[in-house]
Amino acid sequence: MELTADHRALRDAAFRYGKEKLHPLLARMDDEDWYPDHLIPMLGKDGYCGLTVPQERGGAGLDLFSAGLVAEAFGYWNTNAAFIWGPHENLCLNNILRNGTEDQIARFLPDLIAGRTVGALALTEPGAGSDALGSMALRAVRDGDAYVLTGRKMFISNGPVADVILTYAKTAPERGPKGISAFIVETGTPGFSVAQTLTKMGWRGCPTGELVFEGVRVPAQNLLGVENGGVAVVMSGLDIERAFLGLPYLGAAQRCLDLSLDHAATRRQFGRPIGSFQMIQSHLAEMYASLEAVRALSYRALAACDGLARGEGGRGEIHKLCAAAALAGAEMIARVTDLAVQIHGGSGFVWETEVNRHYRNARIASLGGGTTEVRKLIVAEELFRERGLRLE
Repeated sequence: MELTADHRALRDAAFRYGKEKLHPLLARMDDEDWYPDHLIPMLGKDGYCGLTVPQERGGAGLDLFSAGLVAEAFGYWNTNAAFIWGPHENLCLNNILRNGTEDQIARFLPDLIAGRTVGALALTEPGAGSDALGSMALRAVRDGDAYVLTGRKMFISNGPVADVILTYAKTAPERGPKGISAFIVETGTPGFSVAQTLTKMGWRGCPTGELVFEGVRVPAQNLLGVENGGVAVVMSGLDIERAFLGLPYLGAAQRCLDLSLDHAATRRQFGRPIGSFQMIQSHLAEMYASLEAVRALSYRALAACDGLARGEGGRGEIHKLCAAAALAGAEMIARVTDLAVQIHGGSGFVWETEVNRHYRNARIASLGGGTTEVRKLIVAEELFRERGLRLE
């Protein structure tokens, strides 16, 4: 889709901001697995948190597609920082905005928008990954005016540093996925703890951890949506997540292409710039073509998410489209970063070079927010369903 003048101005402003404020953080984040605790406060102060929140509520009043353009610009300069901001901005803040009551929005959004608190989302568990709904073990039992949460969550982005975590738990285990509820959990609540912060090959500086809930009492007023209605929150959120969090990878892929072009124009072998060799030109052309194809699909998917009503998603055209965008995006970023390392040769294999950082980050794209295998199942199932074909 074509960008409007306003879209271009927004992306350009975020691009300049990312270059000035985010890119200088990348090397230390990746080398030392350093979490810049000033990042979310800085982004909040500078107006980059709460992008989709209406202006009368203190946000920027943008649609999801416009917010995604900011994500793309951030991903170009510092994918690691983008994947601290993304879970805060989209997975937590936007989910509360879409599904919360007036009271919940009033209580939690101002601090999330200002960057005074950090947000996260907790779905995956040690024994429940791709089957996150069916195998969920975290229990929430009603006790008077509260729910008592007991169990664990695993691989939670921002989990070790979050103040507010949108958490899914089983309130009616006998009902399977239809017995899940969503809760807004404040991490200062007694019984909540971080079991471990994980050391990862990529997304370094983005705290990811295992969370423990030992009798955590969550006020009933923190129930997001209705009891046993969490699956609607999960599925609509996952569709938006797949579309939105693919945008930083577009930025990262563009960065790898630009770095590779510069390297190919200046690196000389056999008395000539390596960019003059047809094989290198072939690599660059493949990088560009795959990037632009996925950009078109990703833009289309995210724009479609703007039309999602509360509780929609998890089925139909939007479900298929978002899964397809995530599927194609993961394959694209894996290929583009691989070719970038190839073009850079030995220097691309060195840890501290920028293309190496992107290469390591790219691996999670086929795992997070539903694996490549799950995305393929979603696309295929929706293709059969829309044609009225039954596989029984």
